[in-house]
Amino acid sequence: MKNTLLFFLLSFLFVSCIPSVKEADLAKINGYWEIQKVELPQGGKKEYKVNETIDFFSLKNNLGFRQKVMPQLDGTYLTNDIKENIKVTNLDGVFYINYTTNYGKWKEEILEIQDSVLVLKNKDDLEYHYKRHLPFSIK
Repeated sequence: MKNTLLFFLLSFLFVSCIPSVKEADLAKINGYWEIQKVELPQGGKKEYKVNETIDFFSLKNNLGFRQKVMPQLDGTYLTNDIKENIKVTNLDGVFYINYTTNYGKWKEEILEIQDSVLVLKNKDDLEYHYKRHLPFSIK
């Protein structure tokens, strides 16, 4: 009995420590995000030390786009003007980013969003960990 009670107590503490995404947090998606690592479902991970491209998100009223951009040494960004349309949806308290292009549709679950952290998970259970991109310039 003690072990069962201890198990439920520890489970509750673990679940309560997981950051949950709230509607008010969605505005934090806006801006430039740089991939740090991808965690694989089997427990492995791929680290990204240098990123030639970063993701720019623009979201308003749960609609917007994601675009790949390339930071330049003068602090500007180059882009090829290809945008993925996005729509954020809430399904039973879980938020998803739904992507649409001329070539397909897919969605990613928003696991965590903070001022400088974004974690997304796709249908293959790959977790994409982003950090807020800080612009630089050598001007």
